[in-house]
Parts: sequence; structure tokens; C-alpha cells
Amino acid sequence: MKLTQFSLTIAALFVAAQASAADPKLGIVYDAGGKFDKSFNQSAFEGATRFQKETNIKFIEVQASSDTQAEQVLRGLARKNLDLIASIGFAQTQAVQKVAKEFPKVRFVLIDGVAQGANVNSVTFKEEEGSYLVGVAAAMASKSKKLGFIGGIDIPLIRTFACGYTQGAKAAFAKAEVTQNMVGTTSSAWNDPAKGGELARSQFDRGVDVVFAVAGGSGMGTLQTAKEKGKLAIGVDSNQNGLYPGSILTSMVKRVDNAVYDSFMQMKAGTWKAGVTAKGLKEGGVDWALDDNNRKLISPEIEKRVLGARKDIIDGKIKVIDYRVGNSCPV
Repeated sequence: MKLTQFSLTIAALFVAAQASAADPKLGIVYDAGGKFDKSFNQSAFEGATRFQKETNIKFIEVQASSDTQAEQVLRGLARKNLDLIASIGFAQTQAVQKVAKEFPKVRFVLIDGVAQGANVNSVTFKEEEGSYLVGVAAAMASKSKKLGFIGGIDIPLIRTFACGYTQGAKAAFAKAEVTQNMVGTTSSAWNDPAKGGELARSQFDRGVDVVFAVAGGSGMGTLQTAKEKGKLAIGVDSNQNGLYPGSILTSMVKRVDNAVYDSFMQMKAGTWKAGVTAKGLKEGGVDWALDDNNRKLISPEIEKRVLGARKDIIDGKIKVIDYRVGNSCPV
């Protein structure tokens, strides 16, 4: 009896060792906004952490402090013979494309950009769809019908947010005005809350009473200024409603966490594939956030209108224009 128990124990240990040896080696590279930006990067971290908790498989995490450093960081991880590296942010697109070619046995998932390569999966989002929803909410909640938008850098991706936001706002109130400003022209624009707050203050002084911040860490300054001025702000990427309850109207949620979690799970299950994946409302990639923190700000009329627009977009009855297609906005 004892011998049998001993044999079973050895067998169990052997099976466990085999399972452990088969676990994928994973890595994640945050962009210049930083791991705890309470936005894009943090959402990626939360997805990776959820994967780790469920599987007990750890991951290596590194931050690229600048766009130019991303290539060096990615190459360093690739040399460790990782199975999959998640690169967070469009700024790493060129770095991923170059390093992936150098290390064909290492797989890469690029979140929020498109890179070429037989060992690269690019995950993009239909930001215009989620932005349309918060634009509807903003125009209905605004008293002045003057809305604001603060982006990080003036690039097609950020213009896509602004364009979707404007389309939604004007669908709810045709004469709504949308003032747009960008924080800067370099990667530091994603981590300058002082400038984000300064731009918001300027917009509020011009009559804006609802502002949508799409600027990474810089957006924290926008949200704080809205709170101080008694105005409304809209968060982005993560659900930021809880940062300043009562002053954040809603958040345009971009499920970066799900994108990272799914990629890691696919790697574990052996189902990971290269290619390009686009996630919108229908695919659960974007949405608006409604919870206890903003419940009092969203009237039944606003909720009904936003949910109606959400259904119509999913059903194809509302076609939200993607700024990146033709680099133009219809409104």
C-alpha cells in the first residue's frame, strides 16, 4: 500500500513537472505612459495579472521609457527565448516589425497597432464606435453644448477618437461644438498631467463643460481639473469613473486587458495565430462605462439614447466613420 502511494506521488510530481515545463514564457512591454497610468498600460497589466492568477504562469514586464528604446527592450526580451511578447501601444509598431523579423521563433502581439510578420498578431480597436457613444452622452449632459477633446499627439489614431466623439455628439445635438487640443508632439505628451490640466482649464474658460481626455497619463490632469472646476470629464481606455466620482460622466472603455489576457491564454492553449484582429462593440473590444460612480450623472434619457445607439452600431444601422480610412471626418 505504501509502495503504491509512493509510486502515485512520483507519478503526480512527474506530470506536474511536465506541465510546468510546457508553460509558455511570456513578456510584456509597456510604452512611455508607464505601467500605472490608470489608463492604457494599466489595463494591459491587469489583463496579464488576471492571466497569472488563473494559471499561476508568471510573466516578465518591462517599460520602454521612450519610443526609441522600445526596439532595444524588445530585442533584450527576445534574446531570452520567450514564447510570446506583448507590446503595448502603437508607438512600438516599427520596433515589433523589426525585432520580430530578427527572431522568427518568438511570437509577438502588438496592441493598438499593425505590424507585418508571420510571427506577429496585431490587435486593433474600433475606437470610433466607443467614442460615438460617449459623444452622445456628452452632448446630452452638456448645458452649454460646447464640448472639449484633449488628445495626446495629433496622429490618425487620436483623430479617430475625436471624430467618433464628434459624430456621436452631433447625432444627439446637431449644433454641438467640439473644441480639440493636443498635448504635444513627442512620447512625453502621454505623461504630462500638468499640460493636460492646463488645456482643460483653457477649454472650460471658453465655455466647454464636458471634456473627453484621450492622452494617457496626461489625461489625469484633465480629469482633476474638471473636478476642481465643477465640470464633467470623460475617461478613456480603462474605466476611470471611480477616480473622481460625480465629475466623470463616463469612460470610453478599450478592453486592452482582454486583448492581453486572450493572447496569453491562446499561447498557453496552443491556439495563438498571427494576423490582424479588429475589436469593436460587437466583438467586446470597446464600450462605455456605467456603474455606481457615474450612475447619478446618467439620466434615463441619456442611458436610453446611448444604449439605442450602441445597438444600432452593432446591428449595422449606424455606420461610424473611421478617421483612418481616408484621414477625414464627416462632421
